[in-house]
Amino acid sequence: MIPLVLASELTKRVVVTLGGEAVAQIRDTVFDARAGRITGFTLSGRGLLAGPLKESLPFSAVHAIGPSAVMIPSEAVLEQRELAVGAEGAGHGQVIGAPVLTDHGTEIGTVLDVVIETGVSGRVVGFEIAADENMDRHRRKAFIPRGETLAVSGRALVVPAHARHFIADDLPSFSAQVEAFRAHTAQQCPDSPATGAGGSA
Repeated sequence: MIPLVLASELTKRVVVTLGGEAVAQIRDTVFDARAGRITGFTLSGRGLLAGPLKESLPFSAVHAIGPSAVMIPSEAVLEQRELAVGAEGAGHGQVIGAPVLTDHGTEIGTVLDVVIETGVSGRVVGFEIAADENMDRHRRKAFIPRGETLAVSGRALVVPAHARHFIADDLPSFSAQVEAFRAHTAQQCPDSPATGAGGSA
């Protein structure tokens, strides 16, 4: 089973070096909305009175995302905040609340959260969405695989129409659906890698 976590759950998660030193905590997860990937994290100091740090954590420097902490090799991998966020904000703030369309042009909901595969990959594998009646009039929210997500007009996110057959009501059961979606995608596109549905982070 694929261990998954919501991006919102990473907020305030402690950042720890492989040497065991807690150096910061996650403030915000920064996304490239066009590429559908995480670019890094803004940071804050630890404790109730700690404010935002000038340093940020680029995703490429993350050793692993664990259930209790984000692991990094050392404090030396932290960089200036602007480098992780990007000159144009890397699409930050455009993912949550964005409309979700199928590649057949049907709007099925809006993004509530982003689902990330933990461990060393950190791939964005899907979204928690507020479902509308085009998706399922009996569901208020659902988890759906992302496929090779594209941006439309820099705002909407596009998922394959067949991803609607692999939705789940909760995060634990979504892990199996992501695996099934990847297997289905690999069968439909044999020239693509089996993990292509997750994209690269």
